[in-house]
Amino acid sequence: MDWIKYLIIPIIACSWIGVFLYKKYAIYTEIISNPNYRTLHESPIPRGGGIVFSLLFILAIFLIWRYLQLSNNLLLILGVGGGVASLFGFIDDIKNIRARTKLIIQLFLSGWVLYCLYLDSLFVINWMPIYIMIAACLFFMIWMMNAYNFMDGVDGMAASGAVFASLTLALVLFLTGNSVELIPIFILIATTVSGFIIFNWPPATIFMGDAGSVFLGYIFGSLLIFTTLNGYLSIWNWLTVFGYFFADTTVTQIIRVILIKKWYSAHRSHAYQNFARITGSHLKVTRRVTLYNIIWILPIAIWSALQPEMEILAAILAVTPALVFAYKYGPMLSSS
Repeated sequence: MDWIKYLIIPIIACSWIGVFLYKKYAIYTEIISNPNYRTLHESPIPRGGGIVFSLLFILAIFLIWRYLQLSNNLLLILGVGGGVASLFGFIDDIKNIRARTKLIIQLFLSGWVLYCLYLDSLFVINWMPIYIMIAACLFFMIWMMNAYNFMDGVDGMAASGAVFASLTLALVLFLTGNSVELIPIFILIATTVSGFIIFNWPPATIFMGDAGSVFLGYIFGSLLIFTTLNGYLSIWNWLTVFGYFFADTTVTQIIRVILIKKWYSAHRSHAYQNFARITGSHLKVTRRVTLYNIIWILPIAIWSALQPEMEILAAILAVTPALVFAYKYGPMLSSS
């Protein structure tokens, strides 16, 4: 694992240079996000910047597999599956793929993760019928890809969330002494995204687009399934670290199902979106969510790693303030 510390700065530099060059290309070829009823921006901004950090991550995964012993399973899941997710997202940034086609591709990506795990590993959960387990994993993967896409609505929040979650999960693995193989992978996610966040921090000059958000949703979703099935991390560890993201997305969708007939349609009624409109600032929202993660979530995640018997309580503590915030400023506020 020592090799990763020597590559952190070069990887961040490559990410920064790649985003800088891609932004010029996106402007020249008009890969632009124009303001509409869903967005919180008033001027066109280049999108699809996530293709840079996703491709850099995938390249690094293949190099790690080739020279530093990465399992074939993780290569197929992260390298091959991640590549398809990134390419699919980038095409969507350019062509706006139809919703039905998106669902089919997301089902394929979800099925690929289960196939790479050989399905047999799902039998470790012996209290649930295998077909229900498969359906639950497929649903979760699709939900995760869309959930991360939903969170990419305010400058810097999805990117900073990815950096925080990756580094915190790496720390949890280190403290618990589980799977040294995975720690560099989480650090790799953080470093590749760090070069992009310089341009995406409020006020953003580029968006990650689906090339980044679908990719990150796929990567985090597949790593969640992989680590929980193998006992490296628990679902409670993940729920703690992604406390705000899970709370905002889940509360928003549940309330929309109750209040709105076409709950599946495009919207901008997430709590963070409403709060950004109220404050008139993307920076205030991203800064507060970041502080929530660092001041509240991080200590709880460390505590749950050191005291595994308290991880359920830790998850509840991590999520509860975000649930209250999501309920107060989410779809209930939009519909009032």
